[in-house]
Amino acid sequence: MSCEPRFYRTFSSSERWETYRVRVESTDLYIRTQGNHAFWVQKKVCELRKVLTQHIQRQPRFLESLTPVPGVRGMHPMLTAMHRASELAGTGPMAAVAGAIAQWVGSGLQRWSREVIVENGGDIYLCLQEAGTMSLYAGGSRLSGAIGLTVEPAQTPVAVCTSSGTVGHSYSLGRADAATIVSQDACLADAVATGAANLVGSEQDLEKALAYALNIPGVLGAVLILGDNLAVQGDVQLVRT
Repeated sequence: MSCEPRFYRTFSSSERWETYRVRVESTDLYIRTQGNHAFWVQKKVCELRKVLTQHIQRQPRFLESLTPVPGVRGMHPMLTAMHRASELAGTGPMAAVAGAIAQWVGSGLQRWSREVIVENGGDIYLCLQEAGTMSLYAGGSRLSGAIGLTVEPAQTPVAVCTSSGTVGHSYSLGRADAATIVSQDACLADAVATGAANLVGSEQDLEKALAYALNIPGVLGAVLILGDNLAVQGDVQLVRT
């Protein structure tokens, strides 16, 4: 899997935080923290990737399956979280991998930084002291970049994960331009975003996909975009950008 340029990223730093990038093979992280902790992040990502690789050698279906696979005793906590998320979402466990790495890196960074943003291929883990707004990217939709999602400090740490059938290299069974899920569990947000995007083949599927997402325990809100159609439900604060 190759790394793709993340054209929505900006690397300007400020008094609030430093902004930097960490790449390890196909893992490509965009990070904002107080201070630059790239060396620690690189070591952590290498550790997590090794855990994942070793488990896949033990259980190849963990990598290949598009549906939940049986749990294995003695799994690393990150893998256990991915497994649980896949069971709740009805997806394969690798549907949660980007969110998992974002959360495990982001939670570790909270030891040194009061504010943390870790983005991994459109899946974001946040811990904020002041409100922040992120634009929603939805490919060729006219809504892409025109609306944003505001996150309040009291909601964090939280994950905002997006899947798409029209943008990026991730495999999707649907046609959604964006399926964005909010949850305090990044593994769950990532897996449910995949599941919701898979369900959207036409405008008529948006309500069904929303119902699927919001009926899963731990999902706080969902935003679905298909062309010029927008469907929103749950604890989500949208703004014009």
